[in-house]
Amino acid sequence: MAGSDLLHPVVLHHVVNSLQWPALRPLQEAAVQPLLDGDDALLLAPTAGGKTEAAMFPLLSRMAQENWSGTSVLYVCPLKALLNNLLPRVESYTGWLGRRAALWHGDVTMGRRRTILRERPDVLLTTPESLESMLVSATVDHDEFFRHLRAIVVDEVHAFAGDDRGWHLLAVLERLSRVAGRPVQRIGLSATVGNPEELLNWLQGSGRGQRPRGWWHRIWRSQRDPPVHRLVRSSWTTWGRCTTRRR
Repeated sequence: MAGSDLLHPVVLHHVVNSLQWPALRPLQEAAVQPLLDGDDALLLAPTAGGKTEAAMFPLLSRMAQENWSGTSVLYVCPLKALLNNLLPRVESYTGWLGRRAALWHGDVTMGRRRTILRERPDVLLTTPESLESMLVSATVDHDEFFRHLRAIVVDEVHAFAGDDRGWHLLAVLERLSRVAGRPVQRIGLSATVGNPEELLNWLQGSGRGQRPRGWWHRIWRSQRDPPVHRLVRSSWTTWGRCTTRRR
């Protein structure tokens, strides 16, 4: 069965009719089943390679199929400008299902923040620093706000892993998992890197070696035939101390 056939019917309808896509890209097709299964993932593709959709379409399908409530998905980026650019797309995708997305970072007004706290969006786009501020703020009931959290998408994850902000991000993710009271699915989006297993292991944090999951996808362009994209998938089903694991 094709990955697209596993998407929620409403999501698939809008992919075909609203976006007018003839098909999903290879990365997007391959990501559907593992993300529906709740696996952690590292999705690798060039800029404009469809990584956001590869993550969001399966998560929105799970949201509808499993009737997630509250703020169940966080979309984390290193830059406010990137979040601002992504918001209209994510709002459109969540709107297909009658769900909502919202933006929270340092430029968001206090009035808008109060609205978000009162009318919790299904998907919140934010930065690690803003998440930490929410977790320590006396005006945010973070136990209540994040208790429905199911998945976190980290865009430009390679940029986080390369500097001190990455360790701050991991600390925030660990605290969010404790607040949610469950393992939270982690999905990293990145440009092509040479050490995908190591990057996925890093993103898993303290769950590495404890939660049986882990897979990564990479799209690469053939040097002999530049227009052709190929999908390389590696998956592991061992538990133990293997550096990558699948749930």
